[in-house]
Amino acid sequence: MKQAAFLGTGNMGGALVRAAWRSVGAEEVILSNRTRAKAQALADETGCSVAEDNRVAAESARYLFLGVKPHMVRQLLEEIAPVLTQGQVLVSMAAGLTTETLASWAPEGVPILRIMPNTPSAIGKGMTALCAAPGVAEEHLAAVETILAGSGRIERLEERLMDAFSAVAGCGPAFVYPFLEAMADGGVLAGLPRKQAMVFAAQTMLGAAALVLESGEHPGALKDAVCSPGGSTIEGVAALERHGFRGAVLDAVEAAWKKNTALGKA
Repeated sequence: MKQAAFLGTGNMGGALVRAAWRSVGAEEVILSNRTRAKAQALADETGCSVAEDNRVAAESARYLFLGVKPHMVRQLLEEIAPVLTQGQVLVSMAAGLTTETLASWAPEGVPILRIMPNTPSAIGKGMTALCAAPGVAEEHLAAVETILAGSGRIERLEERLMDAFSAVAGCGPAFVYPFLEAMADGGVLAGLPRKQAMVFAAQTMLGAAALVLESGEHPGALKDAVCSPGGSTIEGVAALERHGFRGAVLDAVEAAWKKNTALGKA
């Protein structure tokens, strides 16, 4: 059997396919998707194989990554249940759905893990959280970490925190991109060419995030280090504060978290 099957190759599933391809090689990955052409395009890019349908993909690999929307997971599990065999492992990436809920839909005794990745995983710069149902063997957790090693950073997390994690890391890129675009727009307003303004803003955001991770310093301290008394930077920070920047970000994360928890109850 191959190491990994990805059932669903949308934005998130596709990002993880690219990560697995880098980690374990195309020969160990098989794909399936409701729209076969989408899976085929990804296979043409990575060299992975494409299954005729979800059942064929499911019986071809040990670790089955469920890459469909939360409301479609139960139907997918019912579709593949007849071909599942002992030793196979289900890995869900559906927001809100707990391992307890997934276990109630899956054949009895099948190990179940959950991951919450984000789209930068496609280029090896992602952030993924990993948890498992009670009793899942360490070897399964380690195997998923190996398969997704090419995605970026992977952290094990208590399941009760997965919805909060998803609100920060899973949804977070969509909060970051408008800020990056607005930074570039500001540069254009100040006279920079559009293309250069976008590069300058993106590289600045990348460098600032890397400095937080590599230095271990609190972002507040790093912000203070840039703000000279009476200088231009503190003027910009003051403008952000007057417009409720931090409050808006807090509200965005909280709204995403509430939606994630609601998905699990639907």
